[in-house]
Amino acid sequence: MPPSNTLWPLDPHTHGKHLVLQHYMEAWLPIMTRWNSKVLFIDGFAGPGKYSKGEDGSPVIALKALVNHSAKRRMTNDIIYLFIEKDEERCNHLQQIIKEIEHELPDNCRYYVESSTFNDALSKILDHVEESNGNLIPAFVMIDPFGVSDTPMDTISRILSNPKSEVYISFMYDSINRFRAQPHFELNLDRLFGCEQWREGVDIPDFERRKDFFFNLYKKQLQASGAKYVQHFELYEGDRLIYAIFFGTHDLEGCDQMKQAIWKVAPFGDFKFKGSQLNQLNFGPNLTDFTQLQDALKDEFIPKGWVKIKDVIDFVKSDKTRFHSNHLKTSTLKPMEEHGEIEVRSNSARRKGTFPEDEDRGVEIRFLDEPAISQKGFF
Repeated sequence: MPPSNTLWPLDPHTHGKHLVLQHYMEAWLPIMTRWNSKVLFIDGFAGPGKYSKGEDGSPVIALKALVNHSAKRRMTNDIIYLFIEKDEERCNHLQQIIKEIEHELPDNCRYYVESSTFNDALSKILDHVEESNGNLIPAFVMIDPFGVSDTPMDTISRILSNPKSEVYISFMYDSINRFRAQPHFELNLDRLFGCEQWREGVDIPDFERRKDFFFNLYKKQLQASGAKYVQHFELYEGDRLIYAIFFGTHDLEGCDQMKQAIWKVAPFGDFKFKGSQLNQLNFGPNLTDFTQLQDALKDEFIPKGWVKIKDVIDFVKSDKTRFHSNHLKTSTLKPMEEHGEIEVRSNSARRKGTFPEDEDRGVEIRFLDEPAISQKGFF
């Protein structure tokens, strides 16, 4: 249920979600402004800009990611922020909060605050884009609703039909789980998923299997809507699932950067993240056991024989694993080579334990079912 007051307390799990947003924006802004003359950040459920004890809301976090960025002076192309909030009092409060930091924004930054529903505002924007036979400028769209009734899949599909758009969606599973069997809730879930297949999961008795069914269906619908890569992570307090975040993008680098942002944040306080794959292992910056990534690489590449290092890197960057590219070489491939679990060949001299990516060296890897004999101590 949405809060009734203009301001409300910041939940610790919302803080975790905001930290991920901050880290991703810090990576997204310099990359996107380097290659595009204009970029757009949309907060579809912006809120009042602050919480009741003065903590920053998502609009201020997104703006400060630019204001405090070490590369701000080099980001000279246009950066546009659109904040959408249907509650007029919260909308007015947000405008006042932004005015307090407006003087810190660079000249190439513009922002707009619109009192509207997410669906109405995005439909108007997308109608205009489609009428002009163009594409939406590169956009990161944050969709953080209360409940499930305001984020129809057809609107998200229209966003993702634009080749440089990304979505960051809070998926309120608790609402789905509580109301899934109530007839009056059916239309909301039809619109949320963009299909009626969710009904097949209603009577699954086991919580984990039911949750996986709904999450996999939502991922499938995002992919059908145009997202090439879909990454999701779940936020737990103890053993209780709070919500899930789904990130959909067309871009391999975007997928990798989002995973890096998640790993920077988790775990925090009494909360923990779990990812799309291998959910028995939590995210964590101090993880030293990369055997699950090693196993995933073997499963993917043993049948393929010799493969280029770029193909291995792209696999790790993708949504097929929740590890990211910085986990690959030193933490994973280097010990695999030491233990004889991979063979490496190159067109030129290469120091053992290094895996250059340049085409001239032509580094290729073969993943082995069993360690090479020479690594077992026989010689």
